[in-house]
Amino acid sequence: MEKHISIVNQLAQLDELAVAIEGISEEWELPMSLSMNLNLVLEELVTNIIFYGYEDTNEHHINIMLDKEDKLITVQIEDDAREFNPLLMAEPNIENSIEDRKIGGLGIFFVRKIMEEVTYKRDGNKNVLTMTKSIE
Repeated sequence: MEKHISIVNQLAQLDELAVAIEGISEEWELPMSLSMNLNLVLEELVTNIIFYGYEDTNEHHINIMLDKEDKLITVQIEDDAREFNPLLMAEPNIENSIEDRKIGGLGIFFVRKIMEEVTYKRDGNKNVLTMTKSIE
């Protein structure tokens, strides 16, 4: 089963994304914890794309594909933002106090911890981030 969500690079679209994830989760009868984790991961990644990915104020499409096969969910995000491989980001030092930590990096840390596999590729002028998660 495959579902597609297309949004534009505006923060108001995060609400539509959350509603779409909730609907897909209900249709696929996903556990609530998995639905919440998918929403957290997608909100974090899409927010980063919107805030940091574009050098202009034009409208850009961010395409999200979700696929369910047996007990595996695959999520793919494709955007035409500037090239950015989140897997090259160093993991934040979560042992430091909040005051001593560098700003940023926690979202990608959460993505790596929540999802079982995360891959990145640059396809022409597009970033393609693919993630998988088992249905528990």
